[in-house]
Amino acid sequence: MDTSIQQKVNTWLTGNYDEATKAAIRAMPPDELTDAFYRDLEFGTGGLRGTMGAGSNRVNKYTVGAATQGLANYLKKAFPDQAVKVAVAHDSRNNSPEFARIVADVFSANGFRVYFFTALRPTPELSFAIRALGCHSGVVLTASHNPKEYNGYKAYWTDGGQVTPPHDQNIIAEVNAIHRVDDIRFGRVEGNVTYIDKEVDEQYLNMILGLSISKAAIARQANLGIVYSPIHGTGITLVPEVLRRMGFTNVQVVQAQATPDGNFPTVVYPNPEEREAMSLALAQAQASHADIVMATDPDADRVGIGVKNNDGEWVLLNGNQTASLLIGYMMEAWKNAGKITGREMIVKTIVTSEMLDVMAAAYGVACYNTLTGFKYIAELIRAKEGQEKFIAGGEESYGYLVGDAVRDKDAVASCAMLAELAAYAKDKGLTLYQMLIDNYLKYGFYYESLVSLTKKGKAGAEEIKAMMTNWRANPPRTINGQAVTRLLDYQNQVERDLLAGTEKPIALPKSDVLQFYTADGTKISARPSGTEPKIKFYFSVHAPLASADQFAATEAQLKARIAAIVDELDLK
Repeated sequence: MDTSIQQKVNTWLTGNYDEATKAAIRAMPPDELTDAFYRDLEFGTGGLRGTMGAGSNRVNKYTVGAATQGLANYLKKAFPDQAVKVAVAHDSRNNSPEFARIVADVFSANGFRVYFFTALRPTPELSFAIRALGCHSGVVLTASHNPKEYNGYKAYWTDGGQVTPPHDQNIIAEVNAIHRVDDIRFGRVEGNVTYIDKEVDEQYLNMILGLSISKAAIARQANLGIVYSPIHGTGITLVPEVLRRMGFTNVQVVQAQATPDGNFPTVVYPNPEEREAMSLALAQAQASHADIVMATDPDADRVGIGVKNNDGEWVLLNGNQTASLLIGYMMEAWKNAGKITGREMIVKTIVTSEMLDVMAAAYGVACYNTLTGFKYIAELIRAKEGQEKFIAGGEESYGYLVGDAVRDKDAVASCAMLAELAAYAKDKGLTLYQMLIDNYLKYGFYYESLVSLTKKGKAGAEEIKAMMTNWRANPPRTINGQAVTRLLDYQNQVERDLLAGTEKPIALPKSDVLQFYTADGTKISARPSGTEPKIKFYFSVHAPLASADQFAATEAQLKARIAAIVDELDLK
């Protein structure tokens, strides 16, 4: 075994760690021991995420405690003359309640006022609570849509958004400065902990109700058939209730997935991006002749939807399609209400459909692009406060935000507004599928696809790094017979026009992302995931849609273009 790994193992076996942890380490085979200790679990720019278990590269009480102590140390420096207040929440994952208590223990031991949710709550409510309670920071214990072996830790700042520069790097430095378990203050001060639940729920729900625009359409379509699944997660706490309060009377919850359960027994992955995770909801919708299917991930910040196509078959919309419908609806509603003044904006990420840019321009609304990660959307909302009014935002990975009271993706509010959109469409005699095709007719048919390659462990991380290095050093000159005309390197913050031979800076923070544009408007993005052992390739192609009856043929052509590109790039 590598000497540095053995030293870490010895530190845990001889240090002030509990006996159960030490026993688990002694029982590990060599390969597992190496993976558990070959590095310290990185406190990245959004916090921690990894598999649970003993070891420095695992999510456990000690890595969670170190992250919290580091965050506490930075908060003391950032707010030296203030009584620091923090909010803490957790999702339905195994060990999330225990980890949340440890976070509260450490914060309280550091003298902070801790607002602690008594039971599981959606991540967006934690973001809302930070602003509502005047907190300086907050933490939610969740690994979002990852498999059951994972858990994680998201850290938030005063505006309710996840931490961004310079705070993220400063927090990381403080976490990395903790070298001994004895440096972590685990002793709870009970007097510093305030328990919260329904009082924040009410404020949050009332905020969402205030987003509603088409109340008359909801009243006429109150019996809209809605099938909803929380996929064993936190959505069950608030999504059915907000739909009821909006006036919907025919909301069916998928009972087999209604109980919070960190083992996620009915799915392989608790991810609404996966058809398998949506299968029970789709079957129930088919049997009950529903109008829309919605499912949220375990911490209820992402939502996937299903709708009927023109043949009455249930299809799942991808994140780009849902974003175009939801954000398009919000812009249309603002226009109808006379609220478009030229100072409004929507925000999306650089890998989200450029159809939104085209739509925003048609409405006279600014469309800003950020790096991947909703914290960058939140950061831009904060930067534009008082200058431009945020309407809505989203990203292709099924995360959307309506209004700015929350500063993270919000599936609870998104479910409410998507249900309203379905009622609005039905009131006009349309389905959401027909509205989608109408948008393609008006703005062009934008089709996107994603290839995600999983590369686990140390070897996988090295392989991903090598792939990005090679693409930078040897970028393709043509892709699928089309010349590569532009290369955007976000790591080096430069955009190169390959035809003109010119360069210009990219005014976004550094990020390990490459984008290639070809002569026919195809866009290909390569991005290692910051939270999973994956590298993701995003593909976007587009073409005019001549008529609604040409939808299937045009879609087939666009799919074929992407398939040819994937085959040429040999993404396996």
